[in-house]
Order: sequence, then C-alpha cells, then structure tokens
Amino acid sequence: MENFNPQTIALTKYLFYTGKGGVGKTSTACATAVYLADSGKKVLLVSTDPASNLQDVFGIDLNNKGVPIKEVPNLVVANLDPIQAAAEYKASVIDPYRGKLPDAVLNNMEEQLSGSCTVEIAAFNEFSNFITDEKTQKEYDYIIFDTAPTGHTLRMLQLPSAWSNFISESTHGASCLGQLSGLESRKEIYKKAVETLADGKLTTLILVSRPEESPLKEAERASKELADIGVTNQTLIMNGVLTSYDDNISESLYHKQQKALADMPQDLKSLTIYTVPLRAYNITGLDNVRALLTKDQYIVRDEKVNAKIIPQLKDVIDDLYNSNKKVIFTMGKGGVGKTTIAAAIAMGLSARGRKVHLTTTDPAAHLKFVIDESSGITMSHIDEHAELKKYQEEVLSKARETMSDEDIAYVEEDLRSPCTQEIAVFRAFAEVVEKAEDQTVVIDTAPTGHTLLLLDSTQSYNHEIERSQGDIPESAKKLLPRLRNTGETEVIIVTLAEATPVYEAMRLEEDLKRAGIAAKWWVINSSLYHTATTNKMLSAKASNEIEWINKVDQHANGKFAVIAWSADEIKGDKLLDL
Repeated sequence: MENFNPQTIALTKYLFYTGKGGVGKTSTACATAVYLADSGKKVLLVSTDPASNLQDVFGIDLNNKGVPIKEVPNLVVANLDPIQAAAEYKASVIDPYRGKLPDAVLNNMEEQLSGSCTVEIAAFNEFSNFITDEKTQKEYDYIIFDTAPTGHTLRMLQLPSAWSNFISESTHGASCLGQLSGLESRKEIYKKAVETLADGKLTTLILVSRPEESPLKEAERASKELADIGVTNQTLIMNGVLTSYDDNISESLYHKQQKALADMPQDLKSLTIYTVPLRAYNITGLDNVRALLTKDQYIVRDEKVNAKIIPQLKDVIDDLYNSNKKVIFTMGKGGVGKTTIAAAIAMGLSARGRKVHLTTTDPAAHLKFVIDESSGITMSHIDEHAELKKYQEEVLSKARETMSDEDIAYVEEDLRSPCTQEIAVFRAFAEVVEKAEDQTVVIDTAPTGHTLLLLDSTQSYNHEIERSQGDIPESAKKLLPRLRNTGETEVIIVTLAEATPVYEAMRLEEDLKRAGIAAKWWVINSSLYHTATTNKMLSAKASNEIEWINKVDQHANGKFAVIAWSADEIKGDKLLDL
C-alpha cells in the first residue's frame, strides 16, 4: 500500500468520496481538492454531507452555488445542505395535497418522507446538476464530491416504478416510498448522472475507511452494493494509519490496526489501496488541509476539560439502578461501541442485584461476553438478516396479491433500505421486551426516531389509508408508549470525541425527540485523552478531543461519561471495570 499522493496517481475528472461517518471523507476530499488547485488545476469541491464541517475547514461561509476560496485561487467550494434540500423537497411533494387529504394522511406522508433515503435522494437531486451541467464540465478540470450516493439509492433511481404514480398512492410500512414522487421531470438528468458515475474513464469512486473492523465492514458493504449496479471504478483510501510507536498505547494501537488490515475483507483487498497516515490535528484551516497528505505537525492544544470531575460508566449504571429503569437502549452510529457498553451496563446492574436480560444484534456477542447466566443475566441474540428476511417475505407476499411485477421490483428495493431493517429488528426486540416483564432489559442497537414515528403512523392511520403493509405486532404497539415513558425507559447515547460522531449523535437525539423519547446520558467511548499516552502524536490527538468532551458535557448538562481507548477486547469481568 502506497501513500495517497494526487501528484503520482492518474485521477479521473469526477472523484466521489464515500464511507461511514467519521472516517475522514471530508478531510481527504478537501486535501485532494487543495492539492490539485495548488498545482494549477481548476477544481470544484461539492459536499453533500449533512454533518459537513467544510465551513470550518476553509473558515468561510459557503452556499450551494459555489464560493471561490481566496487563498486557493483555482478552487471553488459548494456546500449543499441535504437536510434543507430534503425539507424543501418534502414540501414540494406534500403541499399540493394540503386541504385535500385528512391531516392524519398528510402526517403519515410527511413521516414517510423524513427518512435518510429522502435526504439522500434530495442530495442526489442537487448534485446531479453539477454532474450534468455542460458549462460546469467545461469550466473545471476536476469536480470532487464529498459523500457519494449509496448503491441502494442508485438502484432505486434505476427502477421504472420509482417514477410511477404507485409511489404517491401506495405505501407498505417500510421506509422510503414516496421519495421520488414529483421528480419525473428530472428522470433524464438522473439517468445521465448515474451513467457518469459508472463510467471508469470519467469517474473514480473513492471508498474511505479506517484500519478498524467496523469501518472496513461498512466499506465492503458499500463496495459490493455499488459493484452490483455496475459501479466498479473503485479505489480504497485507508485513513489514519499509525506508522510507528514508542509507548504502550501507541504500540497497542499499531498492532490493533495491523491486525484489522491483515483481516480486511477479501473483496477490498482486490481494490487499489492507498494510505493516509494518522495525523495529530483536526483538519481545519488551510495549513492543516495542505499538510494532511504530506506532513504531520504535533500541536498540543492548551484547552482544558471544563468538568471538575468526569463521570465514569459506573456513575451512569448507579443512576439507572437508583431510578429503577426497566428498558435501557444503547444508541449511536456503527462502530462507536454500543454492544460493549450495553453488556457493561447489564453486568453492572446484575452486580447490584438486578435480574437482567441483555439482547443484542451482534453475531459474535455470545463469544465476546463470557457472561455466566447463573449471575442473574440472561441473553438473547437477534439475527438481523433472519428478521429482515422474515419481514421482507411478509410484506412481499401481501404485495404480490395486488401489485404488478414492476411495482413489486420497487417494493423489493425499498425493503433493502436501512430503515426496513430497523423495523424488522424492532419487531424482534419488542417480543423480547414483552417476555421480560419482570426483569430489566438492556438492548444494544435501537431504531431511530424516524422508524419509531413510521411505526406509530402505520399503527395509527392504517385504517384511513388503503395500502399494503407489513403488520405491526401487538408487542411493538405496546412498546412505543413504553419507550416514551421516562420513568421506565432510558436511552444511552454512545459517541466518540470527534466532530462527525458527535454531530451524528446529536441528529440521532433530535430524531428521538421528534418521536417523544428523551435521552439523558451520553457516553464518550474510546478516548485517547483518558489513556495518558506519552506518544507525542497521540498526545496531540488526545488534546483535540477536549473540545468535543466539553461540547458533550455542555449539551448533556454534565450527564456524560468517558471511557478510555483500549487495545484489548473488553469482555467478561473486564466489563465491570469500565
């Protein structure tokens, strides 16, 4: 694997950066754009990331049309706000029906259009203009996109029934139906945009990952999804690779990364792979952007943690115990450590004398947690794939009774969305919770507020709307009011002390608030600041966490805990030490 250096790599005109939140998509996209512009090329950089910090990176207010960067004469940067675009788009679909349909129906349509799929379609709608506009093509040598559409969105765009009236008339309790209605006039533009994306002479899709298990799995999934629809022009950037070590922490991190790289999924190994070394600094300001691909600079920030005492996970568990919570969820984006923290909470409550049931979707959970069931903890594992398949079959068998093959193809694609998986898994969780009336139930991975509202609207309005849908079991109906009861239920939000995971966790919390569910405690996991490393680079990196620890502290009104980064797998009795 060689270092990523735009000077020595033959780059295509269009570069799409993709990867899960927090892996460094924006940083590497910005560094590439600045590097190419500095070398005399005319570059347009477009971000469609809802958590984008492009304004911070360049220290300038941006808009969706494009702003020239004074200090980089050949660079123009556009920041598309997909949340705003989705809101405008949602209004354009629903407004024509106001006053003509009952409020209950409009509310349900509104929730159908509130998911991540709609945000992505709205973003694609915006950036397809940049791909297909001839004037833009002639004006720039390179057009770089921070955040690419997923394979699921692209497949959706290719289905004929995605453009039919079927969408606005029929929904089935899954996630995305309705999000293309009103876009028929742009069908040809989309087609051209998708063709450009799949053309290896014009476009490279750059998967960004970190040398860690979870982001690599996500990169593999994205790579397969895109390859399935003919987007095989892919490259992989491994961001944040540690190249040397001089203390226990840096040595542990080095070996952990090397193991993740050695165990990388086979499909990713077949791609061309470049590396970007781990940097100590946050990628803000042009000096740091220019340095990312070329050099490191160890600047230890003198910011101080505001909290006099930083709570530990045991303080969170004490509060859960004292307030006698019955249903406890750990929530957060993939890879932040929800499963480990759910297990630690279960162990902690059990050690305090509670009868606890732990349920998880982690396939390796029974291996990871050497939990002695005689200690008062019972466990169940929910197989996400099996639950999804069961739910898909249930919806499809109903749909086949009334729908054409073309419409079935659309339903099948809709059933592949992340939200559908959440619904399927939620039904299984609901059954577990119902069985455990006399215990405290700790649940790893919860559905988002959008999914809960979708289930709620399906439950409330299904008599008013004639549609084919997956049935919501009684256990799920009973669980929704229970989740809104703060006396019984607690949501623990898990994040990392970095910009993107914190912003994503805040969006998750907003989502829950819309569904009437409160979150009290936040847990910052894998903190280098908490390790007391003496490695120069990691010490500098740890000092950059302080800003985010303080932000979470302020946001959660002091109800937060910090867990130190660990090279070891935390299992069994070690869970009690967190």
